[in-house]
Amino acid sequence: MKQITTTLKKYEELHFVDSTKPVWNYSLFGEEDINNFQQGTNYRMYELLGNKQFEVLGTPGTYFAVWAPNATFVSVIGYFNNWDKSSHPLFVRLDSSGIWEGFIPNVKKGEAYKYHIHGYQGAEVDKGDPYAHFWEKRPYTATITWNVEYDWKDDRWMRKRHSHNKLNAPFSVYEVHLASWMRPVKDDEESYNSYQQITERLVPYVKEMGFTHVEFMPVMEHPFDGSWGYQGTGFFAPTSRFGNPQDFAAMVEAFHHEDIGVILDWVPSHFPYDAHGLYMFDGANTYEYADMRKGFHPDWNSYIFNYKRGEVKSFLISSARFWFEKFHIDGIRVDAVSSMLRLDYSRNEGEWEPNEFGGNGNLEAIEFIKHLNETIYRDFPDVQTIAEESTDWPGISHPTSAGGLGFGMKWMMGWMHDTLNYFKMDPYFRQHHQDKFTFSMVYYYDENFMLPLSHDEVVHGKSPMLYKMPGDEWQKFANLRLLYTYMYTHPGAKLLFMGNEFGQTKEWDYKSELQWELLQFDTHKMLQQCVKDLNFLYRHEGALHEKQFETSGFEWVDLNHRSESIMVYKRIGDKTKEQVLVILNMTPVPRYNFEVTVKDKKDWEEIFNSDSKKYWGTGDVYNPKVITELIDKDEKTYRLKLNLPPLAGIVLR
Repeated sequence: MKQITTTLKKYEELHFVDSTKPVWNYSLFGEEDINNFQQGTNYRMYELLGNKQFEVLGTPGTYFAVWAPNATFVSVIGYFNNWDKSSHPLFVRLDSSGIWEGFIPNVKKGEAYKYHIHGYQGAEVDKGDPYAHFWEKRPYTATITWNVEYDWKDDRWMRKRHSHNKLNAPFSVYEVHLASWMRPVKDDEESYNSYQQITERLVPYVKEMGFTHVEFMPVMEHPFDGSWGYQGTGFFAPTSRFGNPQDFAAMVEAFHHEDIGVILDWVPSHFPYDAHGLYMFDGANTYEYADMRKGFHPDWNSYIFNYKRGEVKSFLISSARFWFEKFHIDGIRVDAVSSMLRLDYSRNEGEWEPNEFGGNGNLEAIEFIKHLNETIYRDFPDVQTIAEESTDWPGISHPTSAGGLGFGMKWMMGWMHDTLNYFKMDPYFRQHHQDKFTFSMVYYYDENFMLPLSHDEVVHGKSPMLYKMPGDEWQKFANLRLLYTYMYTHPGAKLLFMGNEFGQTKEWDYKSELQWELLQFDTHKMLQQCVKDLNFLYRHEGALHEKQFETSGFEWVDLNHRSESIMVYKRIGDKTKEQVLVILNMTPVPRYNFEVTVKDKKDWEEIFNSDSKKYWGTGDVYNPKVITELIDKDEKTYRLKLNLPPLAGIVLR
C-alpha cells in the first residue's frame, strides 16, 4: 500500500492504492460527500460519480464510481477489456452509501464502457453510466470516458446576462428541435448537421429574426428519436448525434457572443425503460418508485423518479446544476411539472393513493421542486427556471419563502388554448366569444407567465399554425399575423416554435426538416418579416416588456365594440410617457374613422400595422397621421380617429 496524492487540484486528500491489481482501490469521496448525497443535498455529484481521467502514482487512467445500492458485484466492461465481465471489478465502499468505485490504469479518454451489475435477486444487467458526460450515438448504448472542460470565452455575456434574463427584460424565445430545424438531407432521419454546422446556420438566423433567447428541446442523451428527447438516459450528457460535449459548449458560446440566451428543456419527471438506462438499475427500483401507482407514468409508458430518496434528489438537482455550471446555460424549462405535482395525474379513481393528509399532491415532488429552484437561484441568480405546468396549481412562479414553488416563470397554457380556440372561429362568430379572448387578463397576474405557441400545438393532427386559421389564403395569413401581433403585445414573455415564424403548411415532423422552400413565396417570406419586426418592436418598446408582469403595465381601453370584434388596450412602461396603444380588428371588415378615447396623451403615431404590404397585407388602410380631438381639458381626455385594417392589429406610440 502506498500513499499518493491525486493530480486533480479539487481533490488533494491522501489516498491509498494497491497498484498490483487491475483496478486500484481509490476514492474521491469524503464522509461529508456521502452524508449529503444520502440526504439529498449534494448538488455537485457530477464531480464525484461517473468517470474522471487523471494520474495516480504517475500512471494515467480513469476513475469510475457508480451508485448501485442493491448490487452484489459491479465491474467495468468495455473495448479495453473485450467486454470481460470479471476482469475489472469495482470496490464497494465500506459505508452504507452503495457506491462502487475504483481507478483503472491506462483507460483513456474516449473509451466506450458500461457497468456490469449483479443485482437484486440475482439479476444481471449491463448499464450505461448515469453520470457520464458522453454516450455512443444510438443505436449503440455504451457511455464514453470523457470530460466537459471547455475554455470559455463568453465573459462579456456572463457579466451582463442578468440584464438579459431579468423579468422586466424582453424575453422572446425561439423553440428549436436541433435535429429537424435543418438537415443535410431534407427527409433523411439519419441525416444530422453537427453542432458546428447548426451553429453556423442557427445563430445568425436567430440573431436576424430578433429573438432574445433560443430554447432547445431536450439535448440530453436519449435512445429514441421519436421521443423528441423527452425520454432521456443521459442526464449529464449532450446528445452525441451532433458531436461531443465541447462542440455543444461552443454552440452555446456562439449564441452568447451574439447576445442570445440559451434555455434547455429538462425532464426530471420520468425516464424510459431501455435496458441500458436507469430503470431497475441494479435489479431493483433504485431511481424509480417501487409502488407503480407512483412509479409508472401511463401517458408516456415510462417511469417516475423517487423524489423521496435522497440519492435520487441529489442526482436530479446535480443534473440541473451541471448544465448551468458546465455549459453556461441561461435557463431551464422544466417539462411536465403537473405530472410531478399530482398523484392522480392521468390516473382514475383507485389507481392512486392519497398523501398522508388525504390530498392528491406528491409532497416529496413538491419539496424537490422547491429545493431545485432555491438551489439554482442561489447559485445562479441571473438565470431563469420555467415551468411547463398546465393546471391551476397555485404559486408556481412565487418565491418559496411566500409558499410558492419558486420558478421564475410558468407557461400560460390557458392563454394558448383559449387564444387558439378564438382564432379558429369564423370571424363572424367572434363577437359572441369576446370573453374567451379577454379571459387571460382575469388571472394573468397570478403567475409570471410565458405565452407559448409551442411544438405541442403543431403535431398529432392539430395542424400547423397557418391552417388553424379560418378563411381563404389571404385571410389565413392575415389571421396569423393578427394572432402574432396580439401575442407580442399581450403582457408576458413569448415563445414561438420553429417554423411558426414563416407559416409551415405541414405539421412538424421530427424525421424531416422545416419547409424552408416556402420562403421562395412572398406569403411566407413576408410573414417571416412580420415576426421579425414584432420581435424588434417588443424588444425596443419599453412599454411592451418593462412591466410585463405588473398590474400597472396593462390597461383595457375599449371592450365596448363586441359586435365589431374590436379590442383596444394600452401597455405602459416604467416611465408613464412610455405607452403604446394596441387596436385589434378581429374581422375582415375595415373600419374608418373608428373612435378611441384615451387619457393623458395627445400625440400618437402608428408604429406597426400587421396589414402592411411588406407583410403581404393590403396596405390600403393605415394612419399616416392620427387625428386627435380634445374632449376634456381638465381630465386630459382625447378622442382619436383611426382607420382599422381588416383582420389586423395596429400599434400606436
